[in-house]
Amino acid sequence: MKDVYQLSDLQSRELLDSGCDKPAKLAVIGYPVAHSASPQMHQAALDALGIEARYIRLEVKPDQVAEAIKQMQLLGFIGCNVTVPHKLEVMSCCDAITPDASALGAVNTIIFGNEVIGHNTDAPGLVRAIKEDFGADIHELKIMILGTGGGAGRAVATQCNRMACQKLWLVNRTLSKAQDLADQFNNQNQSQNSITAIEPTSPTMKQATSQAQLIINATSLGLKDSDPMPISKDYLQSNQMVYDMIYSPQETQLLKEAQTKGAKTSNGLTMLLHQGVLAFEAWFPNTQPLESMRKGLYSAR
Repeated sequence: MKDVYQLSDLQSRELLDSGCDKPAKLAVIGYPVAHSASPQMHQAALDALGIEARYIRLEVKPDQVAEAIKQMQLLGFIGCNVTVPHKLEVMSCCDAITPDASALGAVNTIIFGNEVIGHNTDAPGLVRAIKEDFGADIHELKIMILGTGGGAGRAVATQCNRMACQKLWLVNRTLSKAQDLADQFNNQNQSQNSITAIEPTSPTMKQATSQAQLIINATSLGLKDSDPMPISKDYLQSNQMVYDMIYSPQETQLLKEAQTKGAKTSNGLTMLLHQGVLAFEAWFPNTQPLESMRKGLYSAR
């Protein structure tokens, strides 16, 4: 079994499954994709449930997405996960989009059948992660999201807004992107909750942060040791919950500084787990894959 498969491997079932005991029926597609931790957690669930299938990494270039989806359907795949940079492009390859994917504006899970169905489990997975890690419900919280100009931050912000959190700050270096999203939410909500767009360097940032109960980092700042903090460490407080969607490294500088202040912290590994569980349950309804997927994911760390 290869560590990473290519589009050329989808030419035939014989080529794809050569030398393997089980057929490849599930995949994660991305570019690059070698780093993906999805196979170990999904394969653990497949094996635990006695499902004769393999979950593979499939490296797909941006101009190959439509062909990859077509070939997987022809080969009888059950589904696939979609990671960067394909979550927007793959939407045009779907025959239908679920309400979650439509609301979030991206697809991270494909369900094959008579139709190609696009679904999104990313933001609902975060909701489960926050509940597990902090014992908190999104709708009860005042939430600050760092980095709402990109797909991940927008999806999380959309989910928080859909769940009518108590207060929502959309923080972004390009204020216009955050403001456009805030205006969109405020028009939808009819003052159901309070949405504010703000720059990280704004003089009002410190006061806003002092009111936030949950801070979510949806930026890429923290992936490298040399990265600056996405928010000033002086704004962090002991009564806050800080969730960094980055899970490698396991402790970003943001989480270290938050811990120093006495705040509760967690990283994106639980979001990865729960979005994966929701995807698995979409492919195999009425299964309970959580614990086997948790074991598969954490044993590989």
